Amino acid sequence: MDADALVVGAGLAGLVAAHELADAGRSVVLLDQESEANLGGQAWWSFGGLFLVDTPEQRRLGIKDTLELAWQDWQGSAGWDREEDHWGRQWGRAYVEWAAGEKRDWLRQFGISFFPVVGWAERGDGRAGGHGNSVPRFHIPWGTGTGVVSPFIDRVRQHISGGRIIYRPRHRVDELVTTGEVVTGVRGSVLAQDVSPRGVASNRDVVGDFEFGAHAVLVTSGGIGGNHDLVRANWPDRLGTAPEHMITGVPAYVDGRMLAITESAGGTVVNRDRMWHYVEGINNWDPVWPHHAIRILPGPSSLWFDGNGDRLPPPNFPGYDTLGTLSHLRTTGHDHSWFITNRALVGKEFALSGSEQNLDLTDRSYRDVAKRPITAVPPAVQAFLDHGVDFVQAGTLRELVDRMNALTPDAPVDFAHIERQVLERDRQLDNSFGKDAQIAAMRVARQYRGDRLTKRAFPPHRILDPKRGPLVAVRLNILTRKSLGGLQTNLDSQVIGTNGEPVPGLYAAGEVAGFGGGGVHGYRSLEGTFVGGCLFSGRAAGRAAARSV
Repeated sequence: MDADALVVGAGLAGLVAAHELADAGRSVVLLDQESEANLGGQAWWSFGGLFLVDTPEQRRLGIKDTLELAWQDWQGSAGWDREEDHWGRQWGRAYVEWAAGEKRDWLRQFGISFFPVVGWAERGDGRAGGHGNSVPRFHIPWGTGTGVVSPFIDRVRQHISGGRIIYRPRHRVDELVTTGEVVTGVRGSVLAQDVSPRGVASNRDVVGDFEFGAHAVLVTSGGIGGNHDLVRANWPDRLGTAPEHMITGVPAYVDGRMLAITESAGGTVVNRDRMWHYVEGINNWDPVWPHHAIRILPGPSSLWFDGNGDRLPPPNFPGYDTLGTLSHLRTTGHDHSWFITNRALVGKEFALSGSEQNLDLTDRSYRDVAKRPITAVPPAVQAFLDHGVDFVQAGTLRELVDRMNALTPDAPVDFAHIERQVLERDRQLDNSFGKDAQIAAMRVARQYRGDRLTKRAFPPHRILDPKRGPLVAVRLNILTRKSLGGLQTNLDSQVIGTNGEPVPGLYAAGEVAGFGGGGVHGYRSLEGTFVGGCLFSGRAAGRAAARSV
């Protein structure tokens, strides 16, 4: 044996697992097909939001949250309804308890603290017991995803220096080695060195091979979002037909290849058809990886139209129900949709996902963060207004529609049809009451102090108000992101075999395991639960493997 444990994948879940193993005095070989520049994986690029329950940050904003309310929201969103959901449900309950208990203090041990305003993501489908967060729970870490990953990179590097962890980048695992019915190691290919910057697609030139043996193998290799063919192959009928055109919210190395490799060694993959893709994707004007996409994190006010020019029906408002909106849009015959808004709303209500799009938070510049509410348009958003291929601006609605149609000549929208719907909406603002459900939702959002402080819920006004202009339209694309299914695991992160029992010596954590159990989220996520799911399942896998070897 070369080590007590092998960890396959040096993303966040792998780093946490390796750290836990090494802290427990175990020897570890950490393998990854990418170069050292990519240590930390895709979580490095994330906004890093974390789902937490009943925190000081919430209480200071007047938010009353409880474990019971959070579990109600989680169950209503998950909608578990399959026999193979047994372990996903167990993981879900354990995760919500952790989020309401030890999680915040555990994170603070690593120097991770939070922006004082809690975000309200996935506001729901309009049912008290259905999908969505009843209250704001999206805690933004200082440093964004980079700030969450960095402490674990530092600790793994310390263990590398101390000899407890052997790190082997550019080592691609191609096979799990079994002895009898026990997983005892890995075989694979050594890839040629590649000096590309973080996130840039690297070469796959094979220059050698390797084999390592260990008492435990932990698979932490991520999901399938960078592999559009695999996304389409697993696309569920309930979301309509798979899009012909998608853009990519994760680096190219998020390829899903370890799922089939682990399945060949006896592991069980469940809920392949459960996935999480965003509908507010825009092409990055300064891309890092192929088809690099950014998600707009919208406030509640922009008008949303499908590719036919029809306004989306309730509750498909910006920021409310991601998969519900995706399902609706897949019935329209188009792979794109539109925001119609104005510069004032773009400046105050648009945020962009990703650590590199939020340098004030990523760099922990308190002065720059304090400028956000008083800045007309944040610099990162202005760059997309200036350079983004999905953005058009105009002084009049007719000119705006003409420019929209120039951007999508194969799917033109009718000006009169758009104008009628915008005017119908704007007339609802003559009184402090009305029947437009989106405007009612905007007024509810304004009651949350956090949205008022950050101007994320701007005072309702007419879209066509010339003082708020120019008008802005944004072509929105489907952005691939997360796998919600994966390798089925028990609460010790042991991979379940085809006989329903754990495969000896085999563990999995992070997205490859559906963030725990092969589906901790069920059908839908409450957001802030992907990075957190890597932390929680990576910790569980590392601790359980340490006990077993």
